[in-house]
Amino acid sequence: MNAPEQVIKMYAAREEIYPRETSGRYASLRWVFVWLTQLAFYCTPWLTWNGRQALLFDLAARKFYIFGLVLWPQDFIYLAALLIICAYLLFLATAIAGRVWCGFACPQTVYTEIFLWIERKFEGTRSARMRLAKEGATFNKAWRKGGKHLAWGAVALWTGYTFVGYFTPIKSLAQEALTLTFGPWEWFWVLFYSLATYGNAGWLREQVCKYMCPYARFQSSMFDRDTLIITYDAKRGEPRGPLSKNAGGACIDCSMCVQVCPVGIDIRKGLQYECIGCAACVDACNSVMDKVGQPRGLVLYSTDHALAERYTPQQIRQHALRPRVLVYGTILLCIIGTVGTALWLRTPLKMDVIRDRGAMGREVENGMIENVYRLQIMNTSEQAHRYRISVSGLPSVEVVTDSEVALAGTETRAVPVRLRAAHGDGAKGSNRIAIELTALDDPALRVRENAVFIVPR
Repeated sequence: MNAPEQVIKMYAAREEIYPRETSGRYASLRWVFVWLTQLAFYCTPWLTWNGRQALLFDLAARKFYIFGLVLWPQDFIYLAALLIICAYLLFLATAIAGRVWCGFACPQTVYTEIFLWIERKFEGTRSARMRLAKEGATFNKAWRKGGKHLAWGAVALWTGYTFVGYFTPIKSLAQEALTLTFGPWEWFWVLFYSLATYGNAGWLREQVCKYMCPYARFQSSMFDRDTLIITYDAKRGEPRGPLSKNAGGACIDCSMCVQVCPVGIDIRKGLQYECIGCAACVDACNSVMDKVGQPRGLVLYSTDHALAERYTPQQIRQHALRPRVLVYGTILLCIIGTVGTALWLRTPLKMDVIRDRGAMGREVENGMIENVYRLQIMNTSEQAHRYRISVSGLPSVEVVTDSEVALAGTETRAVPVRLRAAHGDGAKGSNRIAIELTALDDPALRVRENAVFIVPR
């Protein structure tokens, strides 16, 4: 007799999650971060600095304005360093407090919180939303669902527009938006980022954190037994059971910690990679403990060592300064110090010397030898300057074209320069020279580049 066939499902169908609204210390803190991050995101493009947008990554002009700092493609190392600093800040925060970034400041968490707030305004509490989902096609369901999606769409479009405003001057973008004269790339990125916000925060939600975000997969490598995590005090809580049966443990098995969880996990099963550390379960459990007359802290922010050894808060803080944290902190301080020093010493003037390859060196009137160059000069500051071009390296070498050039703030210009030296001055072939650019209004502002002067054989 053949055995019955077994069907093994490689992917479990998603079950809709309806997080219950909660209140408490961590819920309030989460909304503080929602306000701070969104005020920073939506308002920063409208700030001005020296008559232009304070923060603008102008890809078309290849200039990055960061308040008083102007970076060029040649300064990409500073942007790379900024990303490295952000990465080490994330590593440091994770080593100390687990996925605190995910739970409070990650854009996915922030926008999901905003979209859930809109959903509650239109559809009501958790139980009301669940009833509405089972309801047939009615006018009540249509206007509530439709209103919710329209509000989601409005938030998503404004988010997409603001995002593009970091790469295209937002005031000119506003004029184009009013007349619907966006360019093709502007249309693409506004709609793309809007759809990403609408889809991720409105539809995908916990699936982004569970399946799409790589951080969830490797964050455990930065954890140890002294990392603060959301945890369940099993010694105190078990055996769990309804309050009426007095099972012996503090947990009354009310499932409130599961109902408020935005990713739908049960924290009582231990640390799981899906947990984003939002602490909604902590607030929910604390409110239940208050109602049943039990001490708070059945579900809490703590460490494995603290639960096992029953550390006091002071002992937990003492164990936070361990080798892993000190290494991350030291590396972070070194990088910040190095980048800060480099920016402080950075000369806001750049020059590239390019030889005219069509004329390697020629003899002109009076037996003089002439070489032609092109100076690619970049005034990376926002102040206009007038510069003097000088040359050294051969006794008689001199600039025979105009030796002064004026550049406006953040201007780049190619300046042709002809140099001449007396016949017989220098060896035949290549001779090392140096071309120097000095600001007339600030002699300390200068740049020097080596070049080669060719004497015909």
